[in-house]
Amino acid sequence: MEPNNLEIEGRIFSILPLQSGTSKAGNEWKKQDFVLETETQYPKKVCMTMWGEKIEQFNISEGDKVRAAFDIESREYNGRWYTDVKVWRVTKVDGGSGAPSGSTGVPHPADQSNPAIDISSVDDDELPF
Repeated sequence: MEPNNLEIEGRIFSILPLQSGTSKAGNEWKKQDFVLETETQYPKKVCMTMWGEKIEQFNISEGDKVRAAFDIESREYNGRWYTDVKVWRVTKVDGGSGAPSGSTGVPHPADQSNPAIDISSVDDDELPF
């Protein structure tokens, strides 16, 4: 069974530098990580990844309060396991009420007709780890 409705809310703590490259198949790719910090009694920081056109579409800034919908996936590479937290929707949240204040979200990738970026076609030398 696939997990549904994975969401987290918090403030954008940090936006990391844009990364880009070209896969073995010749396709251009870009991704950008950001760190979201929860606003709970014991705050947690979570590094999340945006891919492709979502980087401009979400238009996030450090300090924004957001609700992020995401998928988690782990994969093995050279005997080690890596986990990705891939964001597919970001909604900016009003600081007071917790109500959305201008959605920058998109439908879940499974609901779209466009295929997701296939990271498996990226050359091992281009991977960031």
